[in-house]
Amino acid sequence: MNTTSSGSRHGKTNNRAANSKNSASTSSPDTTAAVPPRIRIIIADSEAIFRVGMSKIFAQQDDLAVVAQTETMAQTLTAVASTEADVILFEAGLSPNPADAVSEVARRVHPETKIVMVTQRAGEEETVDYLRRGVRGILARAISPELLVRCVRKVAAGETWLDKQGVNWVIEAYRRQALHGSGPQQQLRLSEKEMMIISGVTQGMKNKDIAHEVGTTEQVVKNYLRKIYDKLNVADRLELALYSMHHRLLEGYEAINSAQPDSLTMDSPAPVGAAAAQEAGASGANGKALRSDGPKPPRPRTAQI
Repeated sequence: MNTTSSGSRHGKTNNRAANSKNSASTSSPDTTAAVPPRIRIIIADSEAIFRVGMSKIFAQQDDLAVVAQTETMAQTLTAVASTEADVILFEAGLSPNPADAVSEVARRVHPETKIVMVTQRAGEEETVDYLRRGVRGILARAISPELLVRCVRKVAAGETWLDKQGVNWVIEAYRRQALHGSGPQQQLRLSEKEMMIISGVTQGMKNKDIAHEVGTTEQVVKNYLRKIYDKLNVADRLELALYSMHHRLLEGYEAINSAQPDSLTMDSPAPVGAAAAQEAGASGANGKALRSDGPKPPRPRTAQI
């Protein structure tokens, strides 16, 4: 009896050990899960203390990685041309003419690379001009580490980063543009595909996704966008989205896909249409992101501006 009992207990012990091993082998794949790709950052700053400080902040984040640091304009142009990056933190002080300098950087970077301007202070004219030249975010030198990290993540995801005052300036600039362009002008016509592409841009869709909706290629979408920019006299996607809102370009058309709220938000839900842009500028929190969303049009034959 004792032998049988001992043997039974020994068998149960072996079974538990085997089950434990099987459990360990089953759960091991979870520990080797694929790590998401890091956001690659180039820090272009003339002051070493800021480069070191930002590098230490990013080193504490698993999803951020500094791939290059530069301290002169020449070094920056070389780095952006030879180093793949998702975000460039470009200090305005690297050049006596920051606006022209950032345009030069924008011409050399990969199309998907986002530029964030770091400056002591940007006035109204500078803010609007930087955005027209391709800047996707503007940061003050005194920004907190938390907001710095958040800005990089938001911009890398395709959003535009401005503080409350910057948002107000941008909205006011396009209001003036809309009023200036409200008089008699040449009648412009937009084709079916152009209207669909504009709709996709106002919703924040990438060219690849727009191409899928329209039924064409990404390169064709890029070609259409250049033509649309020329027709409407806008410089980039942000201007196109705001122009579309101010001129009610998509009014009266249904979405070609699932409808989404027509809003210009600051990293939070907002009322629809132009009222959203107005409220975002008036009540957005400091350092919030600016993005455009809106309904897609159907497939109209033509549309007049």
